[in-house]
Amino acid sequence: MTIHWCGTGFSSIPGLRRLIAAGHPVTVWNRTLDKAQEAVGDVASDIRIFDIDALSAATEKGDIVVSMLPGDWHVPLAEMCLSKGAHFVSSSYIAPEMRALNDAAREAGLAFVNEVGLDPGIDHLMAHKLVADYRASDAYAPDNEISFTSYCGGVPKEANPMRYKFSWAPVGVLKALRSPSRSIRDFKEFNVEKPWDALSRYDAPLPTPESFEVYPNRDSLPFMADYNFAPEWPVREFVRGTLRLNGWAEAWADIFAEMGTASDARLQEIADELLRDNAYDEGEADRVILCVDLKATKDGTAVWHKTCVMDAWGDERGTAMARLVSVPVSLAVEAVMNREIPAGVSPTPADPKLVGRWLGEVEKLAQHMQIVEHA
Repeated sequence: MTIHWCGTGFSSIPGLRRLIAAGHPVTVWNRTLDKAQEAVGDVASDIRIFDIDALSAATEKGDIVVSMLPGDWHVPLAEMCLSKGAHFVSSSYIAPEMRALNDAAREAGLAFVNEVGLDPGIDHLMAHKLVADYRASDAYAPDNEISFTSYCGGVPKEANPMRYKFSWAPVGVLKALRSPSRSIRDFKEFNVEKPWDALSRYDAPLPTPESFEVYPNRDSLPFMADYNFAPEWPVREFVRGTLRLNGWAEAWADIFAEMGTASDARLQEIADELLRDNAYDEGEADRVILCVDLKATKDGTAVWHKTCVMDAWGDERGTAMARLVSVPVSLAVEAVMNREIPAGVSPTPADPKLVGRWLGEVEKLAQHMQIVEHA
């Protein structure tokens, strides 16, 4: 069984190095050979130029293909895996075209695992942990009102004028901003075309309390079922969102003004300018904050309330973003190798054993991680 790891970009290296260090047979594929050599040439013995035909020819039954490439590649690679009898792992959200491969993958006995990075990924693990704890508690009752929030953000450890620096492709950040969102607010569906129109404040329960700007991200509603919310639960609030440093919206006001009408070419131009002026310097520390909160109330009084909190920053191991995206991917690869994930298209597993084990590994990657129990 060979692991074919495709892509050695911003957020790929720690997980890739982890698999190689563990002695797993890994072939590294990248569109630029020099960049791959620079990233892992000291440990990888098999580095090749990425080409889907060459990858297909090298892929054998039972192999695992990891896509850390841009999102457009995930489905073609998964389809290739289906034809070759190989498994597939990606950190990205499950696109409808990926979900459509579920029955065929299941019938072939192949695991196509997605959403196993940071967000989506670690946030799912935390949500599974909280919901399981709540369901097992004495406070649990089907008629309790439920509020759920999950906010994640990668930010510079030392604030800059833009209140943001780029740890992944800027054009991806801009495209995400153009995506409408759907969440629940005050028991009703809350739809927003422009995320910055739904900006609010979030007070994170860090060791030193800190406030951030947050906004809803994408379509939150399908995740209620993923997180084992019962259909009869009265849900007051349910939102998965993005977290930014205070002052971010004001700093980005001119960019927001262009977002609605900018062509793809202009979007790329803006992205190039942002990366030029707001890339991380060599050795500069980034920071990742993730807070997943579940609260149950009865007659207006909280009867159960916990928050999973993580705060991580760049150190001698590299950037926090790279660790927190790629190491969970490597854990998913090993879980597929150990047949711990069932066949079919799936997100981060909800199995309590895997959730506990993976969160234990994630804790080693962060400078601070805890479950806060609110009085």
